[in-house]
Amino acid sequence: MTKKQKNVLYRIIIAAVLVAGLAVADHMLDLPKLPKLLIYLVPYFVIGYDILKKAGKGILNKQVFDENFLMAVATVGAMCLGEFQEGVAVMLFYQIGELFQSCAVGRSRKNIAALMDIRPDYANVMVDGQLKKVDPDEVEIGAEIVVNPGEKVPIDGVIVEGSTTLNTSALTGESVPREAACGDEIISGCINMTAVIKVRTTKEFGDSTVSKILDLVENSSMKKSRSENFITRFAKYYTPAVCYSALALAALPPVFRMLMGMDACFGDWVIRALTFLVISCPCALVISIPLSFFGGIGCASTNGILVKGSNYLEALADTKYIVFDKTGTLTKGVFEVTGSYPANGFTKEQLLYYAAYAESGSSHPISVSLKQAFMASAGDKASSDAEDAEGKMNLEHVENIEEIAGHGVQAVVDKKQVAAGNARLMKRLGLEIENTHEGGTVVHVAVDTVYAGCITISDVVKPTSEAAMKALKKSGIKQTVMLTGDAKKTADQVAAQIGIDVVKSELLPADKVSEVEKLLEAKSEKEKLAFVGDGINDAPVLSRADIGIAMGALGSDAAIEAADIVLMDDDPAKISLAMKISLRTLKIVKQNIIFALAVKAVCLVLGALGIANMWLAIFADVGVMVIAVLNATRALKIRP
Repeated sequence: MTKKQKNVLYRIIIAAVLVAGLAVADHMLDLPKLPKLLIYLVPYFVIGYDILKKAGKGILNKQVFDENFLMAVATVGAMCLGEFQEGVAVMLFYQIGELFQSCAVGRSRKNIAALMDIRPDYANVMVDGQLKKVDPDEVEIGAEIVVNPGEKVPIDGVIVEGSTTLNTSALTGESVPREAACGDEIISGCINMTAVIKVRTTKEFGDSTVSKILDLVENSSMKKSRSENFITRFAKYYTPAVCYSALALAALPPVFRMLMGMDACFGDWVIRALTFLVISCPCALVISIPLSFFGGIGCASTNGILVKGSNYLEALADTKYIVFDKTGTLTKGVFEVTGSYPANGFTKEQLLYYAAYAESGSSHPISVSLKQAFMASAGDKASSDAEDAEGKMNLEHVENIEEIAGHGVQAVVDKKQVAAGNARLMKRLGLEIENTHEGGTVVHVAVDTVYAGCITISDVVKPTSEAAMKALKKSGIKQTVMLTGDAKKTADQVAAQIGIDVVKSELLPADKVSEVEKLLEAKSEKEKLAFVGDGINDAPVLSRADIGIAMGALGSDAAIEAADIVLMDDDPAKISLAMKISLRTLKIVKQNIIFALAVKAVCLVLGALGIANMWLAIFADVGVMVIAVLNATRALKIRP
């Protein structure tokens, strides 16, 4: 508990003890009304002085109608009518409810506070041969900082010395550590776990990942959902309406009874009006609805999902169409050798050996993937003598590398003429292709005019993509669409592998916007369309869709600016989790609205008829608020 919450708790305990003691004394001594009033004013002011103060300030500021005003009028009226115990009890239970609500909000804020722990306090900079702790804001781009084990990485950069293990759980929600070595990019907010590393900064602190994430989360409450806006407008008109209704209930029936020659019973009708006021207090709605959304956003943040506002969390529940970019979203975005198919007596090791050395002079992604696959195949006979002392490719094995535009490359490897490229290159050499394989880019290899086989290279599908599509279907998604600039054959294969409904291939960035426009026009107005991209070149489409979701976008300025929801890792399964959080949060919100309005409507009628007393009014106010807040805190417990 905070200091303020503890003070309220102490006041509640003191007031409760005083009321209990006074009730016993009153029963034994049967005190006159005036001494009894003076005695009961002690616990009343102990527990309610701040409510009376707030009500007075509201009146002076011409903002009369709020819950403080309702409580002040109801309790002061009860005290004036001699209902001393009820008057103090209303204020006491109201403060108990307020304390409970404050603790619940504090619990919700712990999720955000945990995220705020990623904010670094300092950066280590080498000055005159010694490490000096400086404010991260003072570190310039290109400066070298030292991060010791156990410290947070303060600024985005590249590791220039050392290797370590990083704890990224505060950013991604994943507990599995990530290895990082010299040359790897590193983002602020991670915790260095095992070794000292030196990092060259690539951004200023204000533009670094941790700053943008914190700014995004801190401002998420500014964008309210339709439900929150409804409650705000509802309370604006509801509170004055019930105040005037209570006034009419206190005055009109007695006057009518007087005109009819009956006993006016002013006291009874005033008590009914005061009971009506206590019942009508809209605390349950005003508190629990924003708390539900706050809990949902906090829950999402702990799972590595940043939602820019409760309006986007609410809109996600209405999403029926999801459009995906392919590269970097459903696939890893890096080329890998996925198959090796030798021919004419060559082995897989030989095929990869000749292809890698023929491509050794190129920096093309295809060439890089061949070289990486070769270096990873340690232990085979063909490669053991082809590596130098540092484990790198020994370029003495290759010479006369020649690139043939649109076809591939030719080179001399170990005194043998090697050609590696597409089918057109094999045809140019007069060789017949014996193996045909689909699924990505195919590199054919010939050695001394003999066809040696082919190697398939593709952008590997993420292991969770297929499961993510199935989960989205279970969440009520009507159609999944993939937009990509890749060739139709490659796109169709990826779509079939993971279960995408519709595929549009060979698209330019502008074409993707056009396709999204068509989908937006075709869907109904109530249904929402979300676009999921890697956040690097998809900013126009992210902005155009009803909901833009950036995946694996840490460090991407375009993603954080354009997207409404940012997934802090590259796992497409997080989309279904985000939808689950959204649907559960909306369910809790609707439950609270229906429950609070139904109970209050029944109790208001009973209060107006004189059936409900002040104790039932306390339940209708404080009891309903406590139940609604308890229900709202369930939004924090949504798990994958």
